[in-house]
Amino acid sequence: MQTTLSNFFNSAAALVLLSAGAFGQSAPVLTVHEPAKLVVKRTENPVFALKVAIAQGYHANSNTPSEEYLIPMKLTWDATGPLTAGEVVFPKAKMEKFSFSDKPLSIFDGEFEIVTKFKRAANPQLGPGFVAGKLRYQACNDKMCLPPKTVEVKLPVLMQ
Repeated sequence: MQTTLSNFFNSAAALVLLSAGAFGQSAPVLTVHEPAKLVVKRTENPVFALKVAIAQGYHANSNTPSEEYLIPMKLTWDATGPLTAGEVVFPKAKMEKFSFSDKPLSIFDGEFEIVTKFKRAANPQLGPGFVAGKLRYQACNDKMCLPPKTVEVKLPVLMQ
């Protein structure tokens, strides 16, 4: 009986692992390219461009959606660290009509960059460090919208 019960649980565990691999892992709809190290000289306030790609057949609401109920794309940076985020500049959004909406929607699709203008802290610690951020978005296709997601961004910096 002990061996039969043990075999049952081992088989069940294997089935759960196979199911998770088959159904739980799919390609992300939105990809944030890993940032290269940002080298910051003593007297500069650097500018950084976050590269983003949205899978073909999908779009994301822009940072200024055309309908109140839509969730805007938003990039935020932690206030702690060697740099403080100033202005965040999104690309010009596209206006596109979809079957589920009466009027065109303000969207991003394909590949684009979101630019952040940083300010150097007054007396930052010199050397390597990082600035943490979050990109929140809602992706949709022409039939439905997916639940909103947040992607963690870790920008390596070298303060000189």
